Amino acid sequence: MAGNRIEHVLADLGAVHAAAVTMSVYNTLSPDQVAYVADHAQPTVVVLETADHLARWERALAETPSIRRVVLVDVPAPEDDDRFVTWEELVAAGAAWRADHASDLIERAAAIKPEDPLTILYTSGTTGSPKGVVLSHHSVLYECFCSLDVAGVEGDNETISYLPFAHIAERSLGMYIPQTHGAHVHLIADPALLLGALGEVRPTRFFGVPRVWEKIRTGVAAKLAAEADPEKRAQVEQAMAVGLEYVEAQEYGATPSPELTARYEAVDGALLGFLRALLGLDRCEWAASAAAPMPLEVARFFAGLGMRIYDVYGMTETCAAVTACGPDQFRLGTVGRALPGIEIRIAEDGEILARGPVTSDGYYRQEEATRQLIDEDGWVHTGDIGELDDDGFLKVVDRKKEMIITSSGKNIAPSNVENLLKESPIVGHALVFGEARPYVVAVLTLDPEIAPVVADRLGVGSADLAELAQHPAFLDMAQQAVDAANARLSRPEQVKAWELLPVEWTAESEELTPTLKLKRRVVHAKYADVLDRLYAR
Repeated sequence: MAGNRIEHVLADLGAVHAAAVTMSVYNTLSPDQVAYVADHAQPTVVVLETADHLARWERALAETPSIRRVVLVDVPAPEDDDRFVTWEELVAAGAAWRADHASDLIERAAAIKPEDPLTILYTSGTTGSPKGVVLSHHSVLYECFCSLDVAGVEGDNETISYLPFAHIAERSLGMYIPQTHGAHVHLIADPALLLGALGEVRPTRFFGVPRVWEKIRTGVAAKLAAEADPEKRAQVEQAMAVGLEYVEAQEYGATPSPELTARYEAVDGALLGFLRALLGLDRCEWAASAAAPMPLEVARFFAGLGMRIYDVYGMTETCAAVTACGPDQFRLGTVGRALPGIEIRIAEDGEILARGPVTSDGYYRQEEATRQLIDEDGWVHTGDIGELDDDGFLKVVDRKKEMIITSSGKNIAPSNVENLLKESPIVGHALVFGEARPYVVAVLTLDPEIAPVVADRLGVGSADLAELAQHPAFLDMAQQAVDAANARLSRPEQVKAWELLPVEWTAESEELTPTLKLKRRVVHAKYADVLDRLYAR
């Protein structure tokens, strides 16, 4: 358990080369969750970064007999427990041991077989207890090579690592691909520093979960909206319209005309390139999104800046991507086509199934859960509902278990409604509810970064989210967001009642996973009284 720092990477790589199986766990796990994972996985060595991490592991360290060593990076080692060593002591002891046993390490690495487990990653637990996904050396290497083949990237890989290494996407992009193909990885200890790091690093490749792209877009849109000169605003809008047209003309099977290319190059040189530079994305030749469906309007916004954000699709159980967009297989609103050697099909009930060299052999010490994940023909049941078009491009509709069926029998994908609600710059998060109810309702939160800026511009004398959530101006803007979403939805999907909550949702407050996905069951439980109140109106 550690942030994105060099000691985390070295601990992982060192253990792998000594033929160990490594795990990173989320820094936000509660002491009970840590105890569950430790009891289930039975680790022998634990590396912890901070005093907070040590506190989260206190119960597990007392109850897990398999733990023989605890390495502390930024915490002094307790003198009354000989299991504890500091990072400096570990490095010194390792150097001394290696001096006399170098051949042992070579033999250990040589004995590793392709099918041996490389890592076990415990899912973040949006439903139920976390499950340990076993990923082999072969699966990880196959994923690295075939995903890069589809990405079609060339030149230097200079990237930023800021998502947790407990997430398969960050392990692949920030740890495994750099080992196989080389990279210069900038490690960010605090994801809140990301926007500043983008401007400093100007990465050539950048990956963000949809929420990251949404926040970047919201910030840019707010600045554009604040431009007082209507002529300048119109100039930006016209340039972005050309950018969008140019990117759409590069979709699968299409080529921009010489006339369109000339118009794009003109606005790119005059304005769009400058806007990308302000974001630190002017050198970025590969930009991608995963972990949840990218809202189409967000993808179209960045297309207006001349950027193709390649949506990819996969899960921990498939070692990250099984489909991806790339230069030769790109279509807005989809997560691309199957990677080489991967099969994708849609089951009769609409569930996405995947099969191929990247799929996990199953969950660690959980045979029944493994049987539910992988059927007799080797198909992994993803739990997602999707659609395949005639060209093989996959569109993810929503999680199978999260589809809403109203009391009148209407099937509704909540993420589709939520993404429309979040197009308002003041809306940070949205949850739509309606299972077995006559109509759909929503709970909303304010964006903690944008809302205070808007309040300042409106002359509202407070930046407190709880106060702003009750202010008439923000309630009016929330109503406008609901009205704008409803105008683009069918009648059964439309939000009939809503409430703006006086809180922020975070991984620490448990409404979000560490990768910023909604924990719907948690929200349903915590705000059951609000949901009931919405139906009582």
